[in-house]
Amino acid sequence: MQLWQLEAADLAQRIKAREVSCVEAVRSSLARLEAVNPRVNAVVDGCADEALGAAAQADAVLAKGEATGPLHGVPVTIKVNVDQRGHATTNGVEAYRSVVVKDDSPVVANLQRTGAIVVGRTNTPAFSMRWFTDNAAHGRTLNPYNADVTPGGSSGGAAAAVAVGIGAIAHGNDQGGSIRYPAYACGVYGLRPSFGRVPAFNPSGGSERPMVVQLTSVQGPLARNVRDLRLAFAAMAQRDVRDPWWAPAPLESGPAGPVSVALCTELPGYACDPEVADALQRAARRLERAGYRVEPAQPPRLRETADLWLSLTMADSRLLVEEALMRDGDDTIRQAYRAMDAHAPQFDTVSYMRALAARTGLMREWALFLQRHPLLLMPVSWRHPFPVDADQRGSAAMREILDAQSPLLSTAILGLPGLSVPMGLRHGLPTGVQLVSDRFREDLCLAAAEVLEAEAGPVAAIDPA
Repeated sequence: MQLWQLEAADLAQRIKAREVSCVEAVRSSLARLEAVNPRVNAVVDGCADEALGAAAQADAVLAKGEATGPLHGVPVTIKVNVDQRGHATTNGVEAYRSVVVKDDSPVVANLQRTGAIVVGRTNTPAFSMRWFTDNAAHGRTLNPYNADVTPGGSSGGAAAAVAVGIGAIAHGNDQGGSIRYPAYACGVYGLRPSFGRVPAFNPSGGSERPMVVQLTSVQGPLARNVRDLRLAFAAMAQRDVRDPWWAPAPLESGPAGPVSVALCTELPGYACDPEVADALQRAARRLERAGYRVEPAQPPRLRETADLWLSLTMADSRLLVEEALMRDGDDTIRQAYRAMDAHAPQFDTVSYMRALAARTGLMREWALFLQRHPLLLMPVSWRHPFPVDADQRGSAAMREILDAQSPLLSTAILGLPGLSVPMGLRHGLPTGVQLVSDRFREDLCLAAAEVLEAEAGPVAAIDPA
């Protein structure tokens, strides 16, 4: 087995034991990147020279016998919409390619503090606002299983990179499914942490982000197995004083035993794809065999909660994002934005304040529901992965997509954690489920994901189709 094929946890152990060097680990990852990235376009900003320099320094630290972090020497990737010193935070926008930043964002600093080495920066749609990863600045990222199907978005480059073995861990972020949906589409694990769990801040930003973005967008990891997800999550979650929303909540060690699971299998008035329904039933049976108590239960006002995400997100976007998007964005993001905006109400100040206040009531209802059922098993999407550019087909197509993504949108507007778990292939494409818990109980999701993983085994890196 080559080094790029190893789990991050195994690679870190071998490096610490001096069985392999950090330089060897990074060279193996860079060789894999060179071999497969032209076929998927996951990494759009290479860091080879920096990575090799950092690897040499990391080996020097080992040679001196100094203390090392849990990801010492492990290659990772970073999404191009967060600041990394010496690189442009393009966010998939051509106009921003020349703006090189001077400071690291908290998530980059935290990963590097634990010893991780960045080997490349991954693609995202323009302004990170689509479930399809394509832009005029960097081109299209291809799903490694089928180029006719989306790799997801906005962390499509991150998910594709992990799936083909470019780094064992990828950084992503999730405002409306942007970690969980790409993980689903590319057949890997993706964790959206609770709001406030992982610090976020771009030093290069000229102004603060819109309020709803602040309340819904989180940073998190993608990986090919749960153990690596745990390592990356713990690394990312360290405090950074630049994010005042960060919460000093301890990482729970896991449940004392199996818990009650609510199984959500329908969105009223919307038909679920058979592949999605099958994955949910298979996951439910695996959990039941492990002692979990699974029963059908519908979370409160699912469609209304998802629609609130759309209403509030678009209200903020019209005021603080739309001008830049229309000026600097490419045709695909403009068209997708217009189609999404057509389904969102026009708010005045009073309507906006009432909608934001309504969020609190929904948070309360979901918290009570999750007190009865500490774990929620639901789809990532009600649809098998979409065809490429399905959001370019007008308003009706966008309504279909928004309904399909309601399990992603509803949980995001509430600040809840969600974990996308792969469940094997159907018709040559990945399937998966989502595990959701109350805020700061990612341990419940991770423990259940380990149960699901135990029967299937960790995901192996693939060669692109």
